[in-house]
Amino acid sequence: MSSCYDINVSSSNKNLNVGKKLKALIVDDDRVVRMVHKGLLKKFGVETHEAKNGQEAVLAHRAGACFDLILMDLDMPVMNGRQATQELRDMDVVSLIVGVTSTGEAEKESFVNAGLDYYYQKPLTVDVVRLLVEKFKDDA
Repeated sequence: MSSCYDINVSSSNKNLNVGKKLKALIVDDDRVVRMVHKGLLKKFGVETHEAKNGQEAVLAHRAGACFDLILMDLDMPVMNGRQATQELRDMDVVSLIVGVTSTGEAEKESFVNAGLDYYYQKPLTVDVVRLLVEKFKDDA
């Protein structure tokens, strides 16, 4: 898995030596969820950016933005997570895209089939975020 940016920084978490600054995009229409996920990612030294819907995420990539990790909500106005994920994959975006939703299993299959790498129920926990961040450490 390649990183968009290879900036050497020390992690704010002493137990995790990532060796590079990871960039994450949090895509969710709920401000509180964005704040929670931002706080969790920052515990591991991840630089965070936010989008309020899938269209904002797609437009950011079209404008040249690049992220290592994208946390993608399913149900959002303007463009939902399934549509945004499919469009990002069609644009050859190779970021790790993680579906994060409060909807049940019925929606999971079509969301995963749009191009997700992983799928988790909201809210994310410290342990889940640690696992995601460590995937980059293992691939470094």
